[in-house]
Amino acid sequence: MRLTTSNKKILITGANGQLGNAFQEIASQFVTYECVFATREMLDITAVASIKDAIEVHQPDVIINTAAYTAVDAAESHQEDAYLLNEHAVGHLATLCASYSITLIHISTDYVFDGNSDTPYTEEDIPNPQTIYGKSKLAGEHAIQNTDNLTYAIVRTSWLFSGYGHNFYKTMVRLGDEREELTVVNDQHGIPTFANDLADAIFQMITRFDDSYRGIYHYSNSGVTTWYAFAKAIFDYSQLDVKLRATTSDAYPTVAKRPKNSILDSTKIVETFGVNSPDWNKALQQII
Repeated sequence: MRLTTSNKKILITGANGQLGNAFQEIASQFVTYECVFATREMLDITAVASIKDAIEVHQPDVIINTAAYTAVDAAESHQEDAYLLNEHAVGHLATLCASYSITLIHISTDYVFDGNSDTPYTEEDIPNPQTIYGKSKLAGEHAIQNTDNLTYAIVRTSWLFSGYGHNFYKTMVRLGDEREELTVVNDQHGIPTFANDLADAIFQMITRFDDSYRGIYHYSNSGVTTWYAFAKAIFDYSQLDVKLRATTSDAYPTVAKRPKNSILDSTKIVETFGVNSPDWNKALQQII
């Protein structure tokens, strides 16, 4: 059981999502945190009145925003919906957090980059999103950064997976049960991130976070791979007998362009807060 050094009340949005569920699963390890898990029915972050009501009822010290529009392909034809949740709602949260002196921890994405770098992305690299999803998430980051008197951390992550919600791991397990053969792209590189590890890292951040740490951080597990190799590991660990074929992104077109390089450098968050960044293989074996 991990003991914390501060007594904080934390409000977590998007409680029904995979990261929200991960926070719920590990919250008991942080015994001095009082966590409130807000579903969309409890807290609609697109409505200022709903945010204000939740703040006044629960009086949190910290809000962790996991709520987002994450349907990458659908965002291309539903731009208003993507910007409503990923930019405008985030702006409302930021403004009210500043007004009530609440720390805001916001989850962002590797999609703010174009994916063309030959090296892992650091917090100093200049964003250049190529999709509506990425552009709307970057707009949300800017909404936070442009809010006066706000104590915040923006945590970018990549290739999130868990036993909850919709993600690559769950899709592969389902398809592995249904099919004998699958084709997966092998020219997109990234680091799978176990939602529980990300949640644990953020909880650890909060134990020592104050305004002096305000800024952007990257977090993923360790160990670079491809979607093909990730799928192979899923099938191997799950003992699913699936014939797996590798292909290129060009042979598997999608509505929204996927980045060739989604690798995030987690050095800053690890060295600043001493958080763990386990190998993704170990995390995958853990949930299987």
